[in-house]
Amino acid sequence: MPLDNKDLSSLLEVAVVAARAAGQRAMEEINYVKASRKSSSELVTDTDVRCQQIIIDTIKRNFSDHGFVGEEGTGGKIFKQSPRGDNDMWWVIDPIDGTNNFVHRVLNFAVSIGIINNGRPVLGVIFDPCTESIFTAAGNTPAQLNNTRIEVNDSDLGIFENIGIESVFTDGVPNWVGALMGKVRCRALGTVAMHLAYVASGSFVGGLCNKPKLWDIAAGAFLVETAGGIVTDWKGNPIWPVDMQNYTGQAIQILAANKKVHKKLVEIINC
Repeated sequence: MPLDNKDLSSLLEVAVVAARAAGQRAMEEINYVKASRKSSSELVTDTDVRCQQIIIDTIKRNFSDHGFVGEEGTGGKIFKQSPRGDNDMWWVIDPIDGTNNFVHRVLNFAVSIGIINNGRPVLGVIFDPCTESIFTAAGNTPAQLNNTRIEVNDSDLGIFENIGIESVFTDGVPNWVGALMGKVRCRALGTVAMHLAYVASGSFVGGLCNKPKLWDIAAGAFLVETAGGIVTDWKGNPIWPVDMQNYTGQAIQILAANKKVHKKLVEIINC
């Protein structure tokens, strides 16, 4: 059964409350962070775990039969809990996107909450607690930043335009990165969610990430698409639908951009 506007409004209200509560907790704890290494390239903190639990508890109080996929599980695994009954509602959660920034008290990180229904995103909320900026989109309603409508820009690649690109390529820096740096200003913010939020709001013409997980991109990708942008993998292929029952944390390569830039980025990456 498709979601109606009343359903989506209720879901969005809960997502916003959960994101703000988690973001507030992160800001309260930023000067007392205890971090450990989760993998060769990732850190985790006690605050990540607490913020994720705040989000899950808030959602469960309102939608007890919904499912969850979250970054922070036990033993280095993801947190996953399937929906109950005949619904296919999955909340996809990154409690602190930009944990490395958070650990070093770099004030650029975000709470990311998306909902996947039938393999496709239907809602996205990204909250930047450092600036009190909240990006939202639900269903067919316009994407918003602090309750004001946003859209991707219509700019082309140019030396005064910005693009979000990750800062670490553990398998070696691709040749196209240098080519891109000669055409546009490359920004590595340390948070995929904010790269995508800025594409949606028109601050960036595009954003690329090589090895993000579903929780990094679910909310932001939906924001970009709702704001009029295009989201694919690096070859221009669709990334939706996602098989949620079988998702175990696989990387999902992503390219998000406005319509003018997207095709050019695909060509630059694959030349």
